[in-house]
Amino acid sequence: QVHLVESGGGLVQAGGSLRLSCAASGRTFSSSAMGWLRQVPGKEREFVAAMMGGTTHYKESVKGRFTIARDNAKNTVYLQMNSLKPEDTAVYYCAAAANIASMILENLDAWGQGTLVTVSS
Repeated sequence: QVHLVESGGGLVQAGGSLRLSCAASGRTFSSSAMGWLRQVPGKEREFVAAMMGGTTHYKESVKGRFTIARDNAKNTVYLQMNSLKPEDTAVYYCAAAANIASMILENLDAWGQGTLVTVSS
C-alpha cells in the first residue's frame, strides 16, 4: 500500500522559512513525478510545485521563493519555502503522479494527509 507522510509544517512569521519533507513507503517513486499541492480551508486545492527527473515546475506566485528537491535513495521529497507570506498559509500535501502535467491537473496516484503551514503577518 502506498503511503506518503508529510512533516515540517508549523507556524512562522512572514519572511521566514520552512522545509517540508515527504517520506514515501510501499512503493518506489523514482520514476514518478513528485510534488506539492496546498489547500486553504474553504478553497480549492492548488498546485504548488512538482519535479520529475531534472525538470521542475512551480506555481507562478512561489517561483524564486520555493524550491522542490528529492532524494530518490531515501524516497523523500522536500519543499524549501523561503520568504514566506501570509497568503502561503495552507495545508500542504505531498503527491505522486505519472508526470508533471498530471500533477498540475491533480490526476494523482497518491497523496498524503497534509501538514499545516501558518504564516503570521
